[in-house]
Amino acid sequence: MATSSNQPVNPDDSLPPVEPPSAAFLVQLFLVPGIIVAIIVCVWLAFHWLAHLGNDPQAYVRTLRRANEGRWQAALNLANDLRGPNGSGLKADVKLASELGSILDDEVGSGRTGEQSETLRLYLCRALGEFTVPEAAPALVRRVNENNDDPTTQAAIEALAVLATNLQNASRSFEDQDDVVVAVLATTTSTSARVRDACGFTLGVLGGEKSIEGLLRLMGDSSTDVRSNAALGLARLGQTDAYETLSEMLSLKDISLDGKVPSDKIQSERYKRALVVVNALRGVTMLVDATSQAPPTDIVKLIKELQQDPVAEIRSSASAVIKKINRIAG
Repeated sequence: MATSSNQPVNPDDSLPPVEPPSAAFLVQLFLVPGIIVAIIVCVWLAFHWLAHLGNDPQAYVRTLRRANEGRWQAALNLANDLRGPNGSGLKADVKLASELGSILDDEVGSGRTGEQSETLRLYLCRALGEFTVPEAAPALVRRVNENNDDPTTQAAIEALAVLATNLQNASRSFEDQDDVVVAVLATTTSTSARVRDACGFTLGVLGGEKSIEGLLRLMGDSSTDVRSNAALGLARLGQTDAYETLSEMLSLKDISLDGKVPSDKIQSERYKRALVVVNALRGVTMLVDATSQAPPTDIVKLIKELQQDPVAEIRSSASAVIKKINRIAG
């Protein structure tokens, strides 16, 4: 005889048996997340610590002297702190500048290679360039004199330009300006166009007869970028010899798109061309200000044509130069 379907069912009979959690489950539930949280906290504390080293200059030195792969981060933070709104005290710290130079010497002398070491050297050069005391210069000059055609040499040359500007603004100077100029001049024969390019910029900042001679030689360089930077350096020093290369820079034509959507390569080339032309206009402005004379007629003609250029920044810059020339012409 069949049983009645209306017979009540015990809820406990419909549930699977409950088993106590295993040790592995407890580990996954509590221990693993705890480890992840601990790692996140440690990483945050490490970056927080590095970000606040600026409160103690010697903390930077202690960190940079440790043989670990994270030292480049401390060098980067120091360079940023030196450039920051509260960096005036650090910039004038003679002891810190000397110790950073020693750390750079030690790193180069260690023979270490690889991305971490190279990055550390680059940021140390950058940091040294931000000082306002001449004690920051010797280690940079030593890097330039090594002339290794590597990124460290380029970084040291660029840092000397920044340091020269900072010293001038602080009414100070290099202990031996000639040593700095001679070191950069010797590097103008580098096989690296990037290094020679940096030389052109730095010589324009350093100034003096020897720098002008070096810039005139760089005007005949095989690299367009090097010639351009040499011309801007000469313009900065009021040398009208720059007009020859400035004319080449102003003559660069925009790439015709013919209604097509430009590729990334074409966009990059157009951007570079615009940058070169705007810099050339800046060079003409520096020469007009330095000589109080209008440029040669062929230069003026090129600038007037650029007032109709497709690039708005070029048009506005060209118009500003023409206004300056007209004021001088009376």
